[in-house]
Order: sequence, then C-alpha cells, then structure tokens
Amino acid sequence: MGRLDEVDLTLSLSREEEERELKAAWERLAQLRLTLGGLIGERTLGPPLCVVFEGWDAAGKGGSIKRLVAPLDPRHVRVAQFAAPSADEKRHHFLGRFWPALPGWGGMAVLDRSWYGRVLVERVEGLASEEQWQRAYDEINSFERTLADEGLIVAKIWLHISSKEQLKRFESRAADPLKSWKLTAEDWENRKKRREYELAVEEMFDRTDQSHARWRPVAAESKRYARVQVIRVVVEEIEAGMRRWGQEPPPPE
Repeated sequence: MGRLDEVDLTLSLSREEEERELKAAWERLAQLRLTLGGLIGERTLGPPLCVVFEGWDAAGKGGSIKRLVAPLDPRHVRVAQFAAPSADEKRHHFLGRFWPALPGWGGMAVLDRSWYGRVLVERVEGLASEEQWQRAYDEINSFERTLADEGLIVAKIWLHISSKEQLKRFESRAADPLKSWKLTAEDWENRKKRREYELAVEEMFDRTDQSHARWRPVAAESKRYARVQVIRVVVEEIEAGMRRWGQEPPPPE
C-alpha cells in the first residue's frame, strides 16, 4: 500500500465548520507571517517560506491557494504559477526557472506547480528521457537541501482526490460556460494515464520526502476540508521551521 492509499478521503467539513476553522487558522497564520516578516515580536526577520502545491487536475489547488493567502498582506507573499517550460527555458537546467520565485528571509512564496513536473508529467508524458527524470530525484533533493540549509522552510503539499471525484469535477467544468476554459483536451488525456501517474507520485514521495522538506498529502475530496487543512499544514511547517533555526514560535493569541 502506498501513501495515496493512506489518505482518508472521507474527511469533510460543513460550511459552518469551515468558516469557524478558517477563522482560527487564518489568525494563527497571519500571526506567524507577521513574526517572520519582522513586523511583530522581536522584529527580526525569520526564515523564508515556500509552499509548493502539487496534486491531481481539478483537485482544488487554485481555491486552496486563494484561501491560504487571503489573510496575508499581498506585499508579503508572492504566488507563482508554472506551466510547461518555454522553448528558451528548455535551453537551461530544469531547476533554473524556479530560482526567481523563491523568497528571501522574511518572505513567502506559493508555487502552483513546481520542479516536480520533471518526475511527474514530464516522466509520464515522455517529455523527459528516463535518464533525465531518474537523475532528477537526486537533483531535487540536493536543491531542496541547499535551500533548507540557507533557512528556507519548504512545505510540500499534494492535494489528493479519487478518480471518481475527478471525473465528477471534469464533467461539472465541461457543463459550465464560466468554468469550461479550465478543462483542456490534455486534461482528459492525462486522466487516461491515472495509474501511470499514481506510480510516479508514489515514487516521488519515496525518493524526495526529506526531514527538512516533507511531503504532506491532503485529502481534497471535500474542498472545505482541504482549504482548512492546507493552512493547518503550513502553520505546522512554519512552527517546525522556526524551531530548526532557534526561533520559538509565538504563543497563539
């Protein structure tokens, strides 16, 4: 059994529960971010934070990111989206295009897709040779180790939904003129390779889960639950990262 099988997809929240839990999570997240930014507490810059989002198509990355950054001053957080590399980006090492999005001390970045495309879509779709994607695991681990050694808190989130729920969301998007643009022919083609992607995800977990950059699978069958849980995970990773650098997180207000 792999880690995807261990995710409890029955977890859910009612609308009232979501509102209550979001409020509490937002307050704690904002408090921690203001502390890291040197705006409250000891007023010294704390370690930078990078939240990496991966997950199935239609798993709710956009909605989860929207809720994650909602309580934060937009001047203090950068959201970067990554699609397929351009022709010019392909001329360079695959990790190169991600450097400009990374935050410095006191800063925060949220990545919608990331360097893990090399061992997921590029692997499954044959866009990278086997030698390239096999080599990428060590390259990614070294990359994240380098960043962590310089202080970066790396929170890696995988939003997990079942194949049945994904189909339901695809069909809902296709039927809604205001959302159909989100669904492409490529999404349908990728869905046919669900098993190949599952194998790639499990190997990604096995080979790139590190103490300083853990994978945190989040059940996203319930969008309300996922939105709250994502913030909880980020709060946990901030607190753990602060302690690694000898900075005790402030008590919750």
